Formats: sequence, structure tokens, C-alpha cells
Amino acid sequence: MTIDHTAFNQIATTLARHFETLYYIEIESGNYSKFGPSDLFKDVTTVNRGKDFFAQAINYAHIFAHPNDLKSVLKFHDRCAVLENLSHKDSCSLSCRLVSDSEIIHIRQIYMRCEDNKHIICGIENIENEYNEKEEQKKNLQSAERMARLDELTGIKNKNAFKEYCDSLDQKLRSEDTDITFGIVMCDMNDLKLINDTRGHSFGDEALRRTSRIICDIFRHSPVFRIGGDEFAVVLTGCDYKHRDCLLQNLRNESETNARLRSGPVIASGMAVYSPDSDQEVMQVFKRADSLMYENKSELKSKKYLESFSKTERLNTPITDERRRRLDGLFGALYTMSGDGYVFLNDMKYDYSRWSIPLVDDFGLESEYMYNAGNIWHEYIHPDDINVYSEAVKAALCGNAEIRPILYRARKTDGSYVQLSTRAFVLFDIEGNPEYFGGLIIPKGCCR
Repeated sequence: MTIDHTAFNQIATTLARHFETLYYIEIESGNYSKFGPSDLFKDVTTVNRGKDFFAQAINYAHIFAHPNDLKSVLKFHDRCAVLENLSHKDSCSLSCRLVSDSEIIHIRQIYMRCEDNKHIICGIENIENEYNEKEEQKKNLQSAERMARLDELTGIKNKNAFKEYCDSLDQKLRSEDTDITFGIVMCDMNDLKLINDTRGHSFGDEALRRTSRIICDIFRHSPVFRIGGDEFAVVLTGCDYKHRDCLLQNLRNESETNARLRSGPVIASGMAVYSPDSDQEVMQVFKRADSLMYENKSELKSKKYLESFSKTERLNTPITDERRRRLDGLFGALYTMSGDGYVFLNDMKYDYSRWSIPLVDDFGLESEYMYNAGNIWHEYIHPDDINVYSEAVKAALCGNAEIRPILYRARKTDGSYVQLSTRAFVLFDIEGNPEYFGGLIIPKGCCR
């Protein structure tokens, strides 16, 4: 059994979070690669690589698309239509139904333009749960009374419901016998107008829905309201009020991560707490929270987020026990999947590596664990092959995430050179910097 190195690159992370299957397509030729196994297409065996993706998509549409959706699916996968759509926006999407194994599945198909303008990505997302949630929301919204208090786009409470809630709180504040505590968190999704103008209102609507889900997931025990186009309000109660500082920090951390990686909505936020000594009504708390939210909005816009994959800071301190245990755990998983061949894994933050014992023995390396192993290994590579090896490593660290098999020669303990085939990968941290570099080295034969 050989290791599937695509499971270790950044695409795997994206698949785990968003897509069932992802296709990387060369625009000119139509050649494609598939990433991520999918259970959506149960009636045929799909391949990991192929030619003419658009023709293949049309063929699958006739097999899998629901008859009522076939026309729109065929139009969506027309090559000229895709390129036209992506010529003036970064992505386009279509929600439709599949019929697989006599089962109807709701999916969303998304085309995204790559920065090199030579490739596009097609992702398939299973939205069955989302569809069922929407259907449930539709049933709830049949009531006129509920429609007056629910936001149709996000399914949470709306501005009318917020006013009623605040009026009710004001009544309690005017009661001398009421001992009440609450806080308000104001949230604003950044750049809604820009998203609508550049990517379309459907993309903007989805961003608002994701914003709503993020806020609701963090403040699970408090009512959340959409009070404007891109504005949300949370009235902190119970344990959310007790842990308000931690929860607000969680929201800001997620927002800053989304800003760095461009992986989701950026949400400005501000929080204020009711003070019985100075506040006579809820609106006073609301205005303070709103003011703090705008301060945070300015901070977010002033920050510059690095987008380089090629930079990583190596620490000048010995590797910690925790990082070493993590290195051992990842190495063990890699070694189990490797089959025949040598295995290596480097913690790039500490420049600390673990190498398989057969590799250490055969080449006379100093230890199974080494600092600065990259430079050490260079000493074993044949001088005529150094450039091939170095360029492949450099390309991986600059964003390709994977070294496809390369051939080079390395010197064994007896002085002979053996030809090696190396395939390697790079794992990136949450900020997009290279964190681990590892792979599999397979001996091909001895040479002099």
C-alpha cells in the first residue's frame, strides 16, 4: 500500500470543510485531476485523472441529474458558459438535484477561477442538510406572525423581533423589583456591497447566512437578530453573559482567521454590558456596543494579512516535548501508510526531523532524530542532482504543496550511489505557512 500524498496537502483541508469532491481543471486542454473520494456517484466508478472535464461533466449530467434539473445542469457545465461567467467574477454556482442509487440528493456545484488564469476548480458540495433546514424554515414561515419576526434569508429573528425584545427589556428595567443583567454584542459583516458588486447577490446572501451561522454557533444560549442588511445583534443572557469575554474573543479570532485565509466572512464586533447605575434603557447599551463595533471594524480594515506560503520562521530554541510528540504521531501515521520505502518528516518551525531507521542505517545518518536534516541530506546527494532536488523542494514550499516523484542519486554507507524516487508533501499551518515537510523515498537501484 502506498501513501496518498494529496491527503496531506491544503486541498484535503478544503475538502474536509466544504466539498465532497474537487476537480482541478486545465482550461485549454480540459485535462483534470480529482481530489477527495465521494459517495455521491454510486452507480459508476469515477477516475482521479482524465481528459476533457466538460465533456465528462455533460455525460455524468445525463446519468445523474434530476430530469427537471437536467437543462440547467447542462447549461451550467457548458465550457463557453463557464468561461464567460468566470471572465467577470471569481466564481459561479448552481444548486440542483442528483439521482444516485434511486436516491435524490441536493448538491451545489461551484466553479472557481484560479489566480494563474490557466486553471479552474469545480467543487461539488452536498447540501442535503442545508436543503432540509430550508424546507423546515419554509414550513415555519407559513405563519404570518412568525414571518413578521423572522429574517427570511438567515432564519434568525429580525429587526421587528429585536425591537419587541428591547421593549420587553425596557419594561423590566423600569421595574424597581427586577435585578437584571445582560449585554449586547453588535456584529457587522465587512464588505457586503463589494461582494454583491463583484461576485453577485447570491454569493452575498450566502456570506450573510454563513455570518449568521458563525454568530449563532458561538453565542448558543442567547437570542441573535439580524437588524439590518449586514448587521446582527446578540443579547447576552445566562452562561453566554457569564463567559462573554471569551466568546467575543472566539468570534474575533475566527473573523481574523477568515481575513487572513480568505476562507469566510469577516465580522466586526463590539460588546457593551448593562450598568444599572448609568443605563435607563436598552438603547444606551446598544449604542455603546455599536460604537465599539465600528472601532473593531476600523482595526480589521487597517490590518495587513500576509499571504505568502514561502515564509516560515524557524525557532532558535530546541523542539518542545509537545511538538516532538506531535511529530512522532504524524510520522507514525505516515510510516503505517508508506509500505516499502524510506520515510521522513520535518517540523519546519524547529527544523527538527525524524527519519525511518532503515534510511538511517543504509546511508549512515547520525540519528533517527536530527536538527538541520535538510542540509545534512544535501551532503549525500550526487552533485549533478542537487539542482533537481533543490528546485523541487523550493517549488513545494512556495505553494505547490506537493513534490511529484523526482529521480536523483544519493550516497550510501559503502560509497555507492543509489537512484532514489522521492515524493513529498507540505502541510501548512492555520496562517498559511509551511509547518511540516515529509514524504517517501523509494530506492530504484544502485549506480556508480
